[in-house]
Amino acid sequence: MTERKGTAKLDFLRKIEKEIQARWEAEKMFEVDALDLENKTSTGKYLATFPYPYMNGRLHLGHTFSLSKCEFAVGFQRLKGKCCLFPFGLHCTGMPIKACADKLKREMELYGCPPQFPEEDEDDEDVPVRKEDLIIKDKAKGKKSKAAAKSGSSKYQWGIMQSLGLTDEEIVNFSEAEHWLDYFPPLAIQDLKSMGLKVDWRRSFITTDVNPYYDSFVRWQFLTLKERNKIKFGKRYTIYCPRDGQPCMDHDRQTGEGVGPQEYTLIKMRVLDPYPTKLSGLRGRNIFLVAATLRPETMFGQTNCWVRPDMLYIAFETANDDIFICTQRSARNMSYQGFTKDNGVVPVVKELMGEDILGAALSAPLTSYKVIYALPMLTIKEDKGTGVVTSVPSDAPDDIAALRDLKKKQALRLKYGIKDEMVLPFEPVPIIEILGYGSLSAPLVCDELKIQSQNDREKLVEAKERVYLKGFYEGVMLVAGYKGQKVQDVKKIIQKKMVDSGEAMIYMEPEKQVISRSADECVVALCDQWYLDYGEESWKKQARECLKSLETFCEETRRNFEATLEWLQEHACSRTYGLGTRLPWDEQWLIESLSDSTIYMAYYTVAHLLQGDDLSGRGVSAVGIRPEQMTREVWDYVFFKKAPFPKTNIPKESLDKLKQEFEFWYPVDLRASGKDLVPNHLSYFLYNHVAMWPEDSDKWPVSVRANGHLLLNSEKMSKSTGNFLTLREATEKFSADGMRLALADAGDTVEDANFVEAMADAGILRLYTWVEWVKEMVANWDSLRSGPANTFNDRVFASEINAGIIKTDQNYEKMMFKEALKTGFFEFQAAKDKYRELAIEGMHRELVFRFIEAQTLLLAPVCPHLCEHIWSLLGKPGSIMNASWPVAGPVDEVLIRSSQYLMETAHDLRLRLKNYLSPGKTKKGEKQPVQKPSRCTIYVAKNYPPWQHTTLSLLRKHYQASEGQLPDNKVIATELGALPELKKYMKRVMPFVAMIKENLEKKGPRVLDLELAFDEQAVLMANIVYLTNSLELDHIDVKFASEAEDKIKEECCPGKPFSVFSTEPGVPVFLVNPQPANGHFSAKIEVRQGDNRDALIRRIMKIDRGIKDPSKVKLMRFEDPLHGPRRVPILGREELGKTPISEQAAFHINLNEKRVHITDNGIKTEIGDTIVYLVH
Repeated sequence: MTERKGTAKLDFLRKIEKEIQARWEAEKMFEVDALDLENKTSTGKYLATFPYPYMNGRLHLGHTFSLSKCEFAVGFQRLKGKCCLFPFGLHCTGMPIKACADKLKREMELYGCPPQFPEEDEDDEDVPVRKEDLIIKDKAKGKKSKAAAKSGSSKYQWGIMQSLGLTDEEIVNFSEAEHWLDYFPPLAIQDLKSMGLKVDWRRSFITTDVNPYYDSFVRWQFLTLKERNKIKFGKRYTIYCPRDGQPCMDHDRQTGEGVGPQEYTLIKMRVLDPYPTKLSGLRGRNIFLVAATLRPETMFGQTNCWVRPDMLYIAFETANDDIFICTQRSARNMSYQGFTKDNGVVPVVKELMGEDILGAALSAPLTSYKVIYALPMLTIKEDKGTGVVTSVPSDAPDDIAALRDLKKKQALRLKYGIKDEMVLPFEPVPIIEILGYGSLSAPLVCDELKIQSQNDREKLVEAKERVYLKGFYEGVMLVAGYKGQKVQDVKKIIQKKMVDSGEAMIYMEPEKQVISRSADECVVALCDQWYLDYGEESWKKQARECLKSLETFCEETRRNFEATLEWLQEHACSRTYGLGTRLPWDEQWLIESLSDSTIYMAYYTVAHLLQGDDLSGRGVSAVGIRPEQMTREVWDYVFFKKAPFPKTNIPKESLDKLKQEFEFWYPVDLRASGKDLVPNHLSYFLYNHVAMWPEDSDKWPVSVRANGHLLLNSEKMSKSTGNFLTLREATEKFSADGMRLALADAGDTVEDANFVEAMADAGILRLYTWVEWVKEMVANWDSLRSGPANTFNDRVFASEINAGIIKTDQNYEKMMFKEALKTGFFEFQAAKDKYRELAIEGMHRELVFRFIEAQTLLLAPVCPHLCEHIWSLLGKPGSIMNASWPVAGPVDEVLIRSSQYLMETAHDLRLRLKNYLSPGKTKKGEKQPVQKPSRCTIYVAKNYPPWQHTTLSLLRKHYQASEGQLPDNKVIATELGALPELKKYMKRVMPFVAMIKENLEKKGPRVLDLELAFDEQAVLMANIVYLTNSLELDHIDVKFASEAEDKIKEECCPGKPFSVFSTEPGVPVFLVNPQPANGHFSAKIEVRQGDNRDALIRRIMKIDRGIKDPSKVKLMRFEDPLHGPRRVPILGREELGKTPISEQAAFHINLNEKRVHITDNGIKTEIGDTIVYLVH
């Protein structure tokens, strides 16, 4: 970004913000209780919440963008008369804080305090990397996750803490997890207050067992869920972090958010005698090459298996003493799934390269070939599967391409020691019939695409896309026992049969690579764990019911919810490491961070009465309740309408206060969040609400607004690249309102939004200009026009104010804040600027101040500080926070359209004038100067020319007949071509049709009207002074096209006037101003036949821009036209020897003699070559 020249405007805004925020705090503006009497008179309540941010650093612009949706919505709903509550909690549950604290401890143990890190590249992680962790990275997954992007370029935790501006002495304290809970939450609140958030901070809290009230609340929630059979225990496959020794949920990951376990069928291919040399020491053992497949039903068609010659494999011992051969990475996964004797331990008996097992004879399940062989494939990747791949060339394009390579290329076979009998006798086996592809789909598609070898990567991708899905969904089995059955119906049956017979096993691994926050590559583990059974059908059904009535504001969000509810199954809710609440019935477990954060919005309703204004709940409760008194029965009474009063020593009056708060505020009216939380947190949010209030759907969430990620200057935010802004930096750099304006303008949809710093800077200028204009209007109150506001432009402006209020109201309701800013600020300001430009007679006071008031209210949800300041400038009582949304009057759409027509016509006239003035060329190529025109004739048409009228009539007929659709151009051209009256116009007809179609999309069906809804001539005549002045002409005539020649009639149609410029001859005279030191100078001016005094004054004003008011100009002539101009004027007696030119005087010119005279009351007087003008 370019350097700023100065910060005066920014400083002005920030000064206002500090004053306004102090005033709001003193007045406790956003503290609201259900029991306040004035709330009973409101037009409803509005509870908006945002997922509490994690407290392991300062809040950044990404957080701010998402929470701004809540903030703007609350600002709008307050103006609409609702009693609004925006509470804000701070999340500390889970692994990240503990992992960072422990990492700091490790770094101090290893490298001292402060640590002296080794000098090698910091990109080398300080934690030693195990040999088995080295994997081939898939470039498609190389993008940084949110956690990685936020951590910056340093890989050491100490360096990350330094990047937050902390000293070495301060960092030491962060090796204790508790310090994070004391340090970052107050900073988050400070930063959020600096942007003017409308939050009731009394209700804020931090999570974990540090807060005894919140801890008690979460325990109550989980006891209730367990009692209702929503929580179960058992062995479940889950993404697991070996380093942390526990499941790794989404919020615990550096990369791989949303990734789950992928199920494979592990095919066991027994190694037969003779063993490869490297395996000869294992003779007598059961040795298997194990391949992971997603298509067990295709195993009938195996012709060989593939291994990669240059890849490292291991042979390891399984729990039943078999030997499995696969990659180290897949063996590590298997060791956590019960494949080995000791959980997580891989007993390696041999390390092998792929080339060591090439040519091995194998016995494979289901295939018709008694013996198959291990053959080379060079494209196998190590980051998926086991490194051993089954080969089914009948249905897999990669397999047939690689098999054909080996068959065709003897040199390739010789290179890897593959004998002819291992390859040449093997042909694809027909196992699946696919409609359109036959029984050998892969060879067929490879032939169609002319795939020559396994190196034709792009073509092979296309071949797989064609074959795989069609094969699974439309394929029919051909093999005995399953003949005629659909592939998708027998897949699980065949898998089960192979597993039951010991020929295969179930194997899981992560769908994509997952790295935990402790920098370990995760595996899939079969764990004993407590889990929320989100797959249970009746619970899922109820969540779908909740979704039906949920407002999602956009279809894509709804589809994402529907897809999530479709696949969502069990979710592990417990872990052994991190911070949080203990599972009440099994305290060795902690409740993980996605599970303790699903119904805490209910806790907001009572937090201020319990916690005593302390984030950790250590203050004195406002109703005198101690944490240990909040038993399960007490929570039931507060949150369940029909629960009986509990056995407790808490006074009923105190508990009723809590109950009333909850009953008043619930349900959650708005949950705003990033779209990446739809597959996890937001879906769990729905599930848990229906589980806790199954028969009280009035407590279910009302709406969820999901937004895209925030780009900064069109690029992903990342500390490591420096393209990063914290909330604090943004408010310091752009002011709170400047930042908020740019956030609102960043984007509305679930696509990525874009915060543009240049836009934020421009916003500062816009806001400053706006407040200065308001000050100017307040100061010039008396000089503004009063009386009836009934001119054309008054009426247009009044209609545009009303239209702006209505459109902006609709956009705020739909939470389309970029659109609300467009209609309620940018277009609203443009309407005011247009009015100021067009109102030649001056702006009307009442309209100006109605506009200022409406603009202030429309902008208040986005820029509350400046609007509060303007509210006080207007002398309004009280705060704008307690004001009401402006009431819109009637909107005259036709009048607004006529004004748009005026502006388009003025723009078109300027372009035509510019073209008219473009110098033409002589025959010699020289540019010929064009004399500036003095006159313009505008021709307007009441009707379209006949050929256009006929064309439009046909289009109207089609549009009405087919409910708002027009047929293809071919159909239209055929019909129009058949009409004899259009024969000679056909070259112009279809371009005209194309133009109408384009305008139809932009402006709607009114473009098909045969006449305009307003009088063009009347509109132009009402604004003739504006048009004449803006074009710097002397005169404009407005005539009907019917009075013009045929060419003009053809060019002119309703809404598209035609203009003809002309230059009237004139005689130049000198223009002299004898007043001393007043900035008005001498010039030359042309006098034209028939000019009067006012015409000449207008012409003078075009030359002398310093003259604003024509009534202040006095025009005079010399009494002695010959000698008068030669006399030196006498100071203070500038009118001596001169006679005023009256309003009735008419100028006459003699072009031949270049002379000018005036006639006044029948008296003719020569004026010579000089005219005097005085400005008073």
